[in-house]
Amino acid sequence: MPDPSPDTRDNAHKVRVIACGAIAREVLAVARLNRLDHLDLVCLPAIWHVYPQKIAPALRDAIAETKQAGYGRIFIGYAECGTQGQIDRICAEEGIDRIAGPHCYAFYSGNEAFDKIREDEITAFYLTDLIARQFEAFVIEPLKLDKHPELRDMVFGNYSKIVYLAQTDDAELQAKAKWAADYLGLAYEYRFTGYGDLIPALERAAGAG
Repeated sequence: MPDPSPDTRDNAHKVRVIACGAIAREVLAVARLNRLDHLDLVCLPAIWHVYPQKIAPALRDAIAETKQAGYGRIFIGYAECGTQGQIDRICAEEGIDRIAGPHCYAFYSGNEAFDKIREDEITAFYLTDLIARQFEAFVIEPLKLDKHPELRDMVFGNYSKIVYLAQTDDAELQAKAKWAADYLGLAYEYRFTGYGDLIPALERAAGAG
């Protein structure tokens, strides 16, 4: 059997995080702030937030590629994310962990805290930094609200407010989130969460927590 390549030997000391592109900035920020230099990030397309059926097959491919590259450990940077248990099945089969929680809104808020309020906020539509930044690409265009504005009330008629769960204190993003609420005709609430449970999740993945 040939000796492992230098890259493969180096990777044995690293943790590969396979994550949703929607949290890429946040994963890198947490790694930088907490000096988790041995975390290596690869992302699947953020827009699959809208098409969760695409996530599990791509995760399997990414895990296989990561194993071939010789990484010492793998961590899944997804919550359940509407995959109907597929991510959990993959994690169980592969013996790897993921971020706890049903979705990023919960782990940014803190899963325990979110669980206490979710029934009271059943009519809330949540934004994160990414969705506030790219509201058109993640909401308006996939739902074709730009071409069929009459769909707005059909899709969002049962919502009462937009809640912007902010990872960063950014006035420009706050203005974009407020614009999104006005566009949908909803009340607006700003809630700073920071990175929430993403921090301890990545620390544990890196062996630092």
